[in-house]
Amino acid sequence: MVEDLELQTPYLRLAARVWGPPDGVPVLALHGWLDNAASFDALAPLLPGVRLVALDLAGHGYSDHRPPGSHYHFVDFIPDVAAAADALGWQRFALLGHSLGGGIASFVAAVLPERVTRLAAIEGFGPPTSHPDDSPINLRKALAQMHTLPNKRLPLYPGLEAAIQTRCEASGLSWRAATILVERGVKPVGDGFGWRTDPRLRFVSPLYLAEPQILAYMARIQAPALLLCGEAGYLVKRAYMQDRYARVAHLTVKIVPGGHHPHLENPESCARRLNPFLMAA
Repeated sequence: MVEDLELQTPYLRLAARVWGPPDGVPVLALHGWLDNAASFDALAPLLPGVRLVALDLAGHGYSDHRPPGSHYHFVDFIPDVAAAADALGWQRFALLGHSLGGGIASFVAAVLPERVTRLAAIEGFGPPTSHPDDSPINLRKALAQMHTLPNKRLPLYPGLEAAIQTRCEASGLSWRAATILVERGVKPVGDGFGWRTDPRLRFVSPLYLAEPQILAYMARIQAPALLLCGEAGYLVKRAYMQDRYARVAHLTVKIVPGGHHPHLENPESCARRLNPFLMAA
C-alpha cells in the first residue's frame, strides 16, 4: 500500500509518497530532474522491509516552489533533504536517489556522514559540472531567463495523452513509465493540462561546481555505497565518472538492463540488487 504525506520544513512544504511498514528500514528516496515521487512507484513495492519515503523535490510534483526571484541551485536541495529527514524524526537513514536525486544523495552523504547509513544511487552520482571559463556565460543566461519568465508562454496539452507523448519523446521512456510520471506531474489548466514543475527548473544553472570541487565531496562519503548504471544510460558514456567513483571508499558499481530510468522500466532487476543492500543498513 502507498500513502501520501506532507512534510512541513522550516523552508518549504514537501510532498511525499510512502511505502512499507512503519518499523521498516528508513530510506529517503530522491527522484530525478523534472520527475517526481512517482518515479519510485514500480520499485518501492519490490523492497519489502523498507520504509521508503519518496519526496517530491522542491519545485516538483506537489511540493512548494521556491520563492519568487530564487534560482534552483543544486546545493540548495541538500538542506531540503536534511529538513525532510528531521520532519520524519529520522536521525539516521539510508538514501536512494535517481539521476539528480543520486547527485543530491551523494552530497548529503558527504556532508552528513553521521546520519547516512547507506547510499544507493541509480544513474546519478554527483551533480553536472561546467568548465570554470563558462561561469560568466551561464550566469548571464540564467539572469536573462529569469527576466523573461513573466512573459513566457508555458506549454499546455489538450489531454493527458498529449503530455505523455511529449514525455516519451523527450526522454525515451515507454508509455507505461511516462504515464506514471506524468499523472503526478501535471495539473488541470483550463480545458487542458500543464506541468506542475516550476518552469525555473529548466533554466541554466547560474553556478556550477567545478569537477575538483565535486571530487572533494566524493572523498567525504563514508557510508557503503551502491551505484546502478543502466547499460544504455547516461553514466556508462561519461569517462570522467570513473574519477568520482575512485574517490569513494566503499562504492560498488553495477550495470543493469535499461536506459536512464531502469528503476521504472526494469524494477525487478534493480530491486534484486537494492533490497539486500538497503536491508543490510
